[in-house]
Amino acid sequence: MNKGLFALAMGTFSLGIAEFLMMGILGNIAQSMGVSISAAGNFISAYAAGVCFGAPALLFARRIPLKTIMLALAAIIAVGNLGAAVAQGYWPFIVARFVSGLPHGAYFGVGAIVARRLAAPGKEVSAVAFMIAGMTIATLLGVPLGTLISNLATWRIAFLTVGVTGALTFLAIRYWVPQVEGLEDLGFRGQFRFLRTLPPWLIFGGVLFGQIGIYCWYSYIDPQLTHVAGFSQDALTWLMVLAGGGMVAGNLIAGRLSDHYKPAWVAAWVMAAAIPVLLLFYFLAPFKAAAAVLMVLGTASLFGSGSPLQSSIVGYSRGGELLGAACIQIAYNAGNAIAAAIGGAVIARGYSYTAPAIVGLPIILIGCTLLFILYRRYERR
Repeated sequence: MNKGLFALAMGTFSLGIAEFLMMGILGNIAQSMGVSISAAGNFISAYAAGVCFGAPALLFARRIPLKTIMLALAAIIAVGNLGAAVAQGYWPFIVARFVSGLPHGAYFGVGAIVARRLAAPGKEVSAVAFMIAGMTIATLLGVPLGTLISNLATWRIAFLTVGVTGALTFLAIRYWVPQVEGLEDLGFRGQFRFLRTLPPWLIFGGVLFGQIGIYCWYSYIDPQLTHVAGFSQDALTWLMVLAGGGMVAGNLIAGRLSDHYKPAWVAAWVMAAAIPVLLLFYFLAPFKAAAAVLMVLGTASLFGSGSPLQSSIVGYSRGGELLGAACIQIAYNAGNAIAAAIGGAVIARGYSYTAPAIVGLPIILIGCTLLFILYRRYERR
């Protein structure tokens, strides 16, 4: 096993728990803070806003060794989540969630570049998928465990654990990730040249719209499973295991396929597959078995486009790899923030908890259409 890739995956494992744990314990934290479910959705948006704010800082890091950047980001993961564990009240927790989100986009962006450089020739996308697998393993194991801890004791222990894991990630990167070749410095303006071409914009648009559409549904999976499907709060532990299994499978299968087929083609079809899944979920959510199966398929689609597009943007942003990596993470997490806000607004207006799934369908269609255009114009031979 490549210990360097394992160290990178430890960081995405921490980030995965920090981001996705909220979906399984949103009701618990809302009750603890004395706020409504729709207001608690701002905890999701605050994290995503931190991602969007932190990722552009990479513009000023082009001369810093990539390993040094990764160490700094791991340290912020630890600090932000330890802050969330001890935050008292609604607004301090909002601030802690914002800080926790700051390293997310930059970590995935720089990590994708480092992973590609640690990979064997022809295995670059698989290496990126391995790094991202840390996040999917978090959804398979870390998030359900955090949900269980939150139900049995307190959600604060879960965030404390994430903070400790962030500290361990710092040590793993320090000792296991080698110094890799730095990026070519074309100056501050040179980093923007790739934005004059269309492919990066098709990727950013595909990510943004696809993420909004799917995440609009998944942001409120807790009340959908408990209030609509009729699962107990305790059942969310094993349901999050199933959701994580879908994410793991979607990420690894799409990563492997992208070593043999064009990444845009793989990502577009994965995203398109979410449309019938969410449509069926809207109608079949009251049936427990159907809701569980469709949730797994939906989370597989949610993560299936990640590694192909995260790897592709590095190739389409020559001279501005850090900016490209930052922008795709901004697109992902801006999509998350917008999705949580849209879903919360729909629920606040009195519509059912499953209504966000329908609202997201036309938005997903826009995203996958942009990726099909990318494939047809730039990747199909």
